[in-house]
Amino acid sequence: MVATKATPIRVLLIDDHACVRAGYRMLLETRSTIKVVAEAGTSDEALTIALSEEFDISLLDLQLGNKSPESGLDIIPKLLKACPTARILALTDLTDYTMHQEAARRGAMGLVSKDDSVSVLLKAVEKVYAGEPWFDRALLGSLLSERSGVNSERDAERAKINLLTKREHEIVRLIAKGLKNREIGQHLNPSIGEKTIRNHLSAIFGKLEVVSRFELLIYAYRHGLAAPPVRVKH
Repeated sequence: MVATKATPIRVLLIDDHACVRAGYRMLLETRSTIKVVAEAGTSDEALTIALSEEFDISLLDLQLGNKSPESGLDIIPKLLKACPTARILALTDLTDYTMHQEAARRGAMGLVSKDDSVSVLLKAVEKVYAGEPWFDRALLGSLLSERSGVNSERDAERAKINLLTKREHEIVRLIAKGLKNREIGQHLNPSIGEKTIRNHLSAIFGKLEVVSRFELLIYAYRHGLAAPPVRVKH
């Protein structure tokens, strides 16, 4: 996917400080292909917006304040359920590796430190929008390792993969390229609608026993259904 001025990357900002949100809005919109379409200061506000507003990326502060009923970490799966086509880029000033792992496990597709440069933030938004995970090598390696196992487990996973049809294999590869449901349908056949792709995805999730697009990506990378992207951080 390529964002343009006409079809910019739509961002939902979730942070409990209005001044911080204003700062991130200003930084993000220095790039003409990125547009902040909504802001939220609490988990409740974020989930309400997610049910009504169309956006591509949620830039989510994992440490929401005391006014928020839930932390950013807690609402990740709820955001994904409310807006399944959106992707979550977590934002944190903590170096808690366990929290970073948990954010990824719950469905965040990338993580940016508040100490990172503006250029890194913008690149992370663009890469996650394109369907590429944005984690450091250690964290991505850890996630892949969690899904590895002994030979018997690998045989069991191979049995799951063998359940996939040729069309489902193709859809997995297209998801790994960052295509959304509408784009996948157009790529396969202009007559195929988003509903059909959603049905295929439900079947794929069930066969592989994954619950989100991000889990599907990690599974695909681990088992050779797609090649993982190489991240070069400047």
